[in-house]
Amino acid sequence: MTLAVGTQLGPYTLLSPIGAGGMGEVWKARDTRLDRVVALKRLNPEHSKRFVQEAKTIAALNHPHVCQLYDVGPDYLVMEYIDGSPLRGPLAVEEAQRLAIQIAAALSEAHRRGILHRDLKPSNVMITLDGVAKLLDFGLAISAKAEDANVTRNTMAGSVVGTPAYLSPEQAEGRELDQRSDIFSFGAVLYEMLSGNQAFDGTSPAQILSAVLRDEPQPIQAPSALESIIRRCLAKQPSQRFQTMLEVRTALEEASKHKRGQDPSIAVLPFANMSGDKENEYFSDGLAEEIINALAHISGLKVTARTSAFAFRGKEQDIRKIAETLGVRTVLEGSVRRAGNRIRVTAQLINAEDGYHLWSERYDREIADIFEMQDEIARSIAETLQGKLQVSSTPQRRYTPKLPAYEAYLKARHLMFSPTDFREAPQYLEQAIAIDPNFALAYCDLGVHYHVLSVIGLRPAVDVTPLTRSAAQKALAIDPLLPEAHGLLGAIAVMHDYDYAEAERQFKLAMAHDPVPPVAYDYYGFFYLFHQGRPEEAAVYVERALREDPLNLMFRTHLLLCYAAANRQQEASRECRQILELNDKAAICYAVLASPYVRRGMYAEALPLAEKAYTIGGSAFFPNIAGVTAALRSLTGDEQGANELLKKLSPGDAYGVPRGRALFHIVRGEFQEAKVWVEKAIEQRDPTIIPLLRGEFAVSFRSSPQWPDIARKVNVPA
Repeated sequence: MTLAVGTQLGPYTLLSPIGAGGMGEVWKARDTRLDRVVALKRLNPEHSKRFVQEAKTIAALNHPHVCQLYDVGPDYLVMEYIDGSPLRGPLAVEEAQRLAIQIAAALSEAHRRGILHRDLKPSNVMITLDGVAKLLDFGLAISAKAEDANVTRNTMAGSVVGTPAYLSPEQAEGRELDQRSDIFSFGAVLYEMLSGNQAFDGTSPAQILSAVLRDEPQPIQAPSALESIIRRCLAKQPSQRFQTMLEVRTALEEASKHKRGQDPSIAVLPFANMSGDKENEYFSDGLAEEIINALAHISGLKVTARTSAFAFRGKEQDIRKIAETLGVRTVLEGSVRRAGNRIRVTAQLINAEDGYHLWSERYDREIADIFEMQDEIARSIAETLQGKLQVSSTPQRRYTPKLPAYEAYLKARHLMFSPTDFREAPQYLEQAIAIDPNFALAYCDLGVHYHVLSVIGLRPAVDVTPLTRSAAQKALAIDPLLPEAHGLLGAIAVMHDYDYAEAERQFKLAMAHDPVPPVAYDYYGFFYLFHQGRPEEAAVYVERALREDPLNLMFRTHLLLCYAAANRQQEASRECRQILELNDKAAICYAVLASPYVRRGMYAEALPLAEKAYTIGGSAFFPNIAGVTAALRSLTGDEQGANELLKKLSPGDAYGVPRGRALFHIVRGEFQEAKVWVEKAIEQRDPTIIPLLRGEFAVSFRSSPQWPDIARKVNVPA
């Protein structure tokens, strides 16, 4: 019988297909007797033996983290329907630990009943909407009881079943199995949960199996306790692994007690400028930033990014409070005094737990020795942490530029973080490049500057994107591994070219670097996954970026948009509060708070929030919120107020205006008119149009007949 929507199998009515494979297909169905939704799994006739085997296996298990069997038909299984999504990484450490403990508990119960899973992989773990892990697909499971040992041997003899990237070495070689094989597969799953990458990779099954048998996975950034668990699970020899899943679960539970900030970690605060000339602040900032960059290359050391560490500039706060906010164990602070060609630097490394100094030093140098001094400070910190916090490697410098180029670069970096002097940065970057044409980071920052101009609406994207692309390509010609440049090319591949294959390639190259810059995680999450309508997955990557840069407003804004698009209103409200604590003029927060009211047609409730966003919004945000506010004024009877705002959204061909006009018509439900303006925004290559269409204001538009055509134009799933 061919299955289709509406087909009746016994008391079950098929509602929609869930998935299909070589063994059969799975459908969402309704049990007409109990009026509940179930998952109905129908196997192909040639797999009838496995059908009986899976039914018996699942029936033997009754565990909260195993998908439950409800019924058995002539050629189908009826199982618990899980409303959720397959397990995907990378996850926040705490979330990965929580889910891993649940998966380990399910496997431990299976092993206790003498059942090996044999096909453990992320796609066989579903995460419910409530965040509960459910282990499923026991189609390859076998009995591991002593009296059935011959079954284990005969099933595996000369054959390999399962998914190559998650097979144990003994499984890959077709040897006899026991529960330690599932432990290896669990280690591969946990590795992927934390890193987002497979532990063993290749371009063909043969290459992957070869890696399983011979290679060690690449190191990942994870707490040392979890790294140790993964390494032990993935030992090639079964005797060197944990011997039972109960041991694994116990180790995970112990690791989960490991409080945030207990791993080696440091925040480098902006160095105080003790020089008489305030203009020398760029130099003291640059010194601290270079030390951050050097320390970031120390394996096993978590280093807070510049944006978050520098948020405490000029604030008299207790070191322990700063460390708690940033989630670190140690803090480096210092001062710089510059006079002519001489500099004096003092630096103190402080234990945040008790406020005592771990190390302090004073350096008197010629300015020409600045790079040597930076490296010396980083080495001293590494040596101190090696003794106190078990850090095991020393810092490395990527490139030493010519000193005058470096000074120009520091001035540019200082200006790029200034909202008022931002536009002056390129002249110093160009100066740095002229002095030192091999200064790859200067090219990259120049590209970032051009890109930001288009995003905040100061220059049309079609004008500046070629400049952005050229600068990033020049940086990569000098340093082919530069993650910042790959991330930048990935961003414009999405926002300007609508080329998601190229974007993914560039983002993966950016994240292949060690250490991975937080911005690479953010870019991949927001510009790649979010733009494709995958906000839940996007949030995972942005959350990872925020773990290293917790006060970064751009990251927090991206996370807010991910939560809102995923309809996670509680988390979205929490992010709004955190963003407003950092910047009480963050207009985006009020717009996001208004969007659920708009979606529900509660225009009077949405209008005050939109008006607030419009009042405090900057130039980059103006067309968006002007369009929404004008629509809400119109829908609540204020046509004059609406027209006043619409007059400001003119002329229609001005850069950024089409997106505002599009939102006006979307909120009013005028989708054909909205489509015209969306197409104009696409012609402008407006970098914000796709995020707007993925947001909550455009939920109704994405259900309209006009949406599929727009989705095709920008190469996103409809």
